[in-house]
Amino acid sequence: MQEDVRNITYDESQIQVLEGLEAVRKRPGMYIGSTSARGLHHLVYEIVDNSIDEALAGRCDKIEVTINKGNSITVQDNGLGIPVGPHPKLGIPTVEVVHTVLHAGGKFGGSAYKVSGGLHGVGASVVNALSEFMEVEVARDGNIYRQRYERGKTVTPLEIIGKADYTGTKTTFKPDPEIFEDTVFNFDTLLIRLRQMAFLNKGVRIRLVDARSDEKIIKDLHYEGGIISFVEYLNRNNNTLHDRPIYIEGSKDMSYVEVAMQFNDTYNENIYSFANNIETTEGGTHLTGFKSAITKVFNDYARKYNYLKENDKNFAGEDVREGLTAVISVKLTDPQFEGQTKTKLGNSEMRTLVENIVTEKLTYYMEENPQVAKLIIEKCITAARAREAARKARELTRRKSALDSLSLPGKLADCSEKDPSLCEIYIVEGDSAGGSAKQGRDRRFQAILPLWGKMLNVEKALMDKVIDNDKLAPVITALGTGIGDDFDISKLRYHKVIIMADADVDGSHIRMLLLTFFFRYMRALIENGYVYIAQPPLYKIAKGKEELYAYNEKEVEKIIKEKNWKKQECTIQRFKGLGEMNPEQLWETTMNPETRTILRVELHDAFAADETFSNLMGTKVEPRKEFIQNNAKYAVNLDY
Repeated sequence: MQEDVRNITYDESQIQVLEGLEAVRKRPGMYIGSTSARGLHHLVYEIVDNSIDEALAGRCDKIEVTINKGNSITVQDNGLGIPVGPHPKLGIPTVEVVHTVLHAGGKFGGSAYKVSGGLHGVGASVVNALSEFMEVEVARDGNIYRQRYERGKTVTPLEIIGKADYTGTKTTFKPDPEIFEDTVFNFDTLLIRLRQMAFLNKGVRIRLVDARSDEKIIKDLHYEGGIISFVEYLNRNNNTLHDRPIYIEGSKDMSYVEVAMQFNDTYNENIYSFANNIETTEGGTHLTGFKSAITKVFNDYARKYNYLKENDKNFAGEDVREGLTAVISVKLTDPQFEGQTKTKLGNSEMRTLVENIVTEKLTYYMEENPQVAKLIIEKCITAARAREAARKARELTRRKSALDSLSLPGKLADCSEKDPSLCEIYIVEGDSAGGSAKQGRDRRFQAILPLWGKMLNVEKALMDKVIDNDKLAPVITALGTGIGDDFDISKLRYHKVIIMADADVDGSHIRMLLLTFFFRYMRALIENGYVYIAQPPLYKIAKGKEELYAYNEKEVEKIIKEKNWKKQECTIQRFKGLGEMNPEQLWETTMNPETRTILRVELHDAFAADETFSNLMGTKVEPRKEFIQNNAKYAVNLDY
């Protein structure tokens, strides 16, 4: 083996230099995250972000995004237009430099953009590199200029195609099918992101148009209230404690802080943070400053007005954030993000700035609005009591586990493998299916946990009720991570958590209840890709000794056609539930890694996920009815 390694040639010829945008096409995931639907839609965001940067600079207030027939995208704004003159260093039109050279842009310390979301200057050039074609039209200096690129390379010179009494940039591109798994854009996915942009930039009008069918779909997005409207929108299906969100703003030097927050009667915390319009999904210094400030303000207020007595403990951070919906938006000239994905803000000065501004303005608000302050503090007190009850319940559970050698749930059939990366657990609906799964599994790496009876809807419950629930407690214990403050992803005992329920309405309800629980109390399981949905077949088609399985009626017809069988000669069995399958069938169709289909649950958009869980599982009936009415047309088979 060592001789083989030594004999491999490694000299100057092995060092590759990827010219132009070849590196982007070679490793697209490095620039846009993935080549799945997520990466596909990210292309649109990169171009729109450039228009938003024009808006931040005060030069643009209208942006239109159109999904064209053929799934190309057009983004047009009324900014100043990308410069078209010769670049002083490269000698080619500057618009061509922007679209064909990595790390070229107006956001590296020049005076064109004081605040910008585009940090690395790779947006437009990356989109160009990953597009089958791109055409850019620039209205500037009284003329309309146009240039075309194909797969990142310039194919036409910059030319004047007309006159204009307006300014702006119009970009049309079509994602390259050689790069992307699927090039079909989802209107709702784009709508969620563009609505977010409109909330964060209250002076900007954004229009989204779907022109793929004869009847265009048009959404105009414009919110004068900015992030106040954003919080109201996020809370629209909740019962709020106070009518208007609390709004806080302040600035220092070239940095600006804006916060909107409103409490509701749920038990969930929904805080979204942004820096220069980029959602910082992993938080950062601005979020830390905000959390510190509200914890201090509420504790100080509760002490001052005797809500907390001398011997009472202070509220914990989670107490003051229960039921809180908040948006934190900061703008700064030199943002320090972690990586191109920009998920965490690192500027240390932003913690101090946010903390000082929120502390001062929120203290003033509480003093000026004692009735609202009272409602918020009373909710904090309730949350603190529930947290203390949950802590005692956890301690009791730990003591029982320490004394009980069989600390894992009694119904859990564990696997023999101890390496979590090789283990998987099937959470199975019902004892009958659980029995078949236990007999059919591979005991080396597959664990089975049957669930029975009605599960708790955690969307309507405090944490102490969740911990004490006899249906959820086995799941918590089996996974080993704990929940809430005790959650530790490193203690996860299985790296595949597979929900296996019947392919009917009841099974869908079980899946939704479990996913709600994971999303609210173990979100990192989903974020790290550890949660899966099993896909049991709905039909068995047999002729003679040959048996095949299908997931819907279309597949049944397809199998019969491909096999050249006559339908009347076949035996077609429709499974009413997992319990009808014998262990061998369950293994072959749903549990054998070589033949099964399992779907990984991914969290692409926390806003959309939170809204869906709140609508379907929350206390308000109207949003649920509206969801059903709007989506009933998509329900083809309610038993699958």
